[in-house]
Amino acid sequence: MALIITGGQTGVDRAALDVALEDDIDYGGWCPHGGWAEDMTEPPGLLSAYPKLRETPSDDPAQRTEWNVRDSDAVLIITDGAGTESSKGSKRAEDFAEKYGKPLMVMNVEDEDDVERAEIWLTELLTAHTVDQDFQLGIGGPRESEAPGIYEKAKNVLPGLLEAL
Repeated sequence: MALIITGGQTGVDRAALDVALEDDIDYGGWCPHGGWAEDMTEPPGLLSAYPKLRETPSDDPAQRTEWNVRDSDAVLIITDGAGTESSKGSKRAEDFAEKYGKPLMVMNVEDEDDVERAEIWLTELLTAHTVDQDFQLGIGGPRESEAPGIYEKAKNVLPGLLEAL
């Protein structure tokens, strides 16, 4: 069984949660204290729509990012042409994946070759994964305010990527 781990921020995180719900894939992950997201600033925030998320003790999104990477078996960062440099959180996730030794794929959603490489990467990871435990895939990327339109782009590509799950 597979589990999507993400923090629920607008953009890629939210697309991952919505695709998980639509495709009946289990999800989890950490969100900042109070369920904060840029479009849901008042408690319970994200937790009202995504009750399987858990709050970090801090309202600093950096803690959410670190804990989601830490708790994932592998990390997929979906970006647009600007890459992780356009998003502090995405760059931070990339750094945490390196710190925790997690397999990492940074995919440009606008590049068909990158999407194909991500599909192969994910299939290989799942094939090598021990079947007696859940595979936890961390998915993240820029907020909608950092990369306008990234929610729709990610939401369009994620169902094909997650077929292997």
